[in-house]
Amino acid sequence: MTPSTAPLRKHLTDLEEWHKMGESGIFPPDSHLELINGEIVEMSPIGSNHAGHLKRLNRLLNTLLKKEAIVSIQDPLQLGDFSEPEPDLMLLKPNPDFYCSRHPQAGDVLLLIEVADSSLEYDQTHKLRLYALHNVQEYWLLNLNDSCLEVYRRPRGETYEEKTTLRDGDTINPSLLPDIAIQVAAIL
Repeated sequence: MTPSTAPLRKHLTDLEEWHKMGESGIFPPDSHLELINGEIVEMSPIGSNHAGHLKRLNRLLNTLLKKEAIVSIQDPLQLGDFSEPEPDLMLLKPNPDFYCSRHPQAGDVLLLIEVADSSLEYDQTHKLRLYALHNVQEYWLLNLNDSCLEVYRRPRGETYEEKTTLRDGDTINPSLLPDIAIQVAAIL
């Protein structure tokens, strides 16, 4: 095989190497990177519409939940040895040390929410597969482009068995927090 026809080889990074790179300051402080399936992925910059919707979600969920869950904003989620995304918002099981001693894992997630405009296709494909494969029980995609909430439940393999699209006027209860009712209009 000549050098011009040799297949490209990737070097996949695991969490240990990823954390060492971060600790050594390899990445600029303002970089927005995630480790997805061993690959370092540069995320889109967060626009004001995206940021505003995230603030609205944060305020609403903190008001509704009291002490039933920990609201986590753009924090790492450890998924196996090769992925550490930073979802826009997670509702986590209460933890006495607020996850100071470790990052949350899929089993700690009561609800995971991504807010999407420019990242919509990526969140509907790559992120959806990642979350389903790691058994995140409920994934909401706040689709700003189509003004709707995509709700994914019952992970199976690389997908979710149930997808529901909700709009203004609809109400939803997270499956693992059934006493919490959220008006979709309040988050759109």
